[in-house]
Amino acid sequence: MVKEKQDKFTVIPFPKIRQPVVDSLHQSRHMSTIHALVEIDVTDTRKWVKDFRKTTSGSLSFTAFLTFCLGKAIDENKIVHAYRRRGKLIVYDHVDIAVVIEREIDHERAPIYPHVVKAANVKTLEQIHEEIRTAQKREDLPTTQKWVNLYWYLPGFLRSLLWRTLLNSPYWRMRLTGTVGISAVGMFGRGSGWGIPVPAYNLSITVGGISEKPGVVKGEVKIREYLSVTASFNHDTIDGVPAAQFMQRFRELVESGYGLRD
Repeated sequence: MVKEKQDKFTVIPFPKIRQPVVDSLHQSRHMSTIHALVEIDVTDTRKWVKDFRKTTSGSLSFTAFLTFCLGKAIDENKIVHAYRRRGKLIVYDHVDIAVVIEREIDHERAPIYPHVVKAANVKTLEQIHEEIRTAQKREDLPTTQKWVNLYWYLPGFLRSLLWRTLLNSPYWRMRLTGTVGISAVGMFGRGSGWGIPVPAYNLSITVGGISEKPGVVKGEVKIREYLSVTASFNHDTIDGVPAAQFMQRFRELVESGYGLRD
């Protein structure tokens, strides 16, 4: 008689804080997404970031710098963060960037609602950095936890209806989720690699890893550091050419150390 081996497993509660993330992703499943996988030379940029920290006697995260550059690039080409509503395009003046951060709420640690940096296109690099750092360190979020607990017990069809209603409103879409998203998943690991997201925005930037490889600088081959970046666009609202132009401008801002040497 052959005895079957009993597999062991552990059952743990699904984090309540994840449910709004899951539901928001479901709303974007019909988006016509195109992905652009690019490499950005950040060899000099990373040195400038270090110099900036020394000259200002403070800290500066690379994520804050990328968010700063992203706000500037979109400000020059705002059609990339527009969204379609009832046969029209809603083009926002302010660039509200949702930055995914890790937090702990009610002893549950997971990437939660992205922190929305309001009007990132008119804020300074230092302001964006301090805002992100403050959001990461906050310990008292009773209001957020209260709404998460209430949301958790809503039936699925009500949660879906709620998301559709809110995202169809230009005001609530901007206030709750921002107009563009950036996620620096590569900052938690080493080596090259691109992330292919399930985008919830018409424009999503996924920051991958950094790798060393040969590059040509002023006619000479040198070892350079390249950042892997994925830009995901909603093809319903933007075509390949303007998307490529936007990414070229974003690359230029990052590689030139925009805001670091002024």
